[in-house]
Amino acid sequence: MASEEKPPINVDYFEDLTGDIASCDDACREQIGDRIRKLREEKGLTLIDLSQLTGFDAAMLAEIESNAISPQLGTIIKLSKALDSALQRLLSGEGHKLYAVTRKDERRVVSRSSAARSARAAYTYMSLAPEVKGRHMEALMVELEAVPDEERSVHAGEEFIYVLEGQVLLYIGDERFELHPGDSVYYLSTTPHLLTALEGIAKVLAVIYSE
Repeated sequence: MASEEKPPINVDYFEDLTGDIASCDDACREQIGDRIRKLREEKGLTLIDLSQLTGFDAAMLAEIESNAISPQLGTIIKLSKALDSALQRLLSGEGHKLYAVTRKDERRVVSRSSAARSARAAYTYMSLAPEVKGRHMEALMVELEAVPDEERSVHAGEEFIYVLEGQVLLYIGDERFELHPGDSVYYLSTTPHLLTALEGIAKVLAVIYSE
């Protein structure tokens, strides 16, 4: 880094949370595609049926299920709604506990999502409490990369974002915000939104609520 500027507030409390996110291997990518395919087959739906329910192209859905491409969170949320499944089951599996204490070295492997129009990574995320059964919130540590001119995401639910490191660019509705460590935002996910690093890489704590 060129400088050691202090963030606007002391975020040392989050030191354990902001450790480096390990690279995503093939196994973590495969889980989401496998789960989507399994749920679709359990419901007796074809790819054409799922395409009609979601508006996503059937060829793109086939690529997701075969793990050729990694879906963004907005895409996963829409698929979870169409499949009558909790978002959490697709993201990190169905939990089996009443609570979760997640140590830094016990975190689940990350998943990497690519930008909608390219294979370039848009963000990497790690579930922080995947073991809780029946949860309606998903707590994620997300590493954002700069992806300019990306499409806005619109889906059901609510999101809370807290910036941990770096600079974040947020488009929400017709407004544009630059967020810095210590800044936060809460919004309804039905409002068109885009969250990306302003430059380089940024890390955020994201809490997503999905009914």
